[in-house]
Amino acid sequence: MMVVRRIVVDIAADNVAELRRFYEALFALKTVMDQGWIATLAAGTDGPVQISVAREGGSGTAVPDVSIEVDDVDALYAKARSRGHTIVYPLTDEPWGVRRFYLRDPAGKVLNILSHIGDSHEVDHLLSQR
Repeated sequence: MMVVRRIVVDIAADNVAELRRFYEALFALKTVMDQGWIATLAAGTDGPVQISVAREGGSGTAVPDVSIEVDDVDALYAKARSRGHTIVYPLTDEPWGVRRFYLRDPAGKVLNILSHIGDSHEVDHLLSQR
């Protein structure tokens, strides 16, 4: 039986070094490979392998290019604003149990930055109300 070991989001960029610095500085990711023409960054934790397929991004938004779950979305929102990054959807508590905002990276990709609200019982309750 085949096992998927990881899925990597690939972002096309003319300036790989600039984009690498953006993700290192904002998300504290570490460069684990840099060939000049391609760089791979990692958080150093084993996360679930997931792919989302969507018709829309929720709450009337367009589908983002990448979703990144963080432990403190409020702190990251403040950090992104203090660095002057473009926020394209404000920090919002969504009815399906996430707190999130959209941010545009230097390559023009829209990032859905999120944290889950409360525990799984609260999320189940919110989903049942839809």
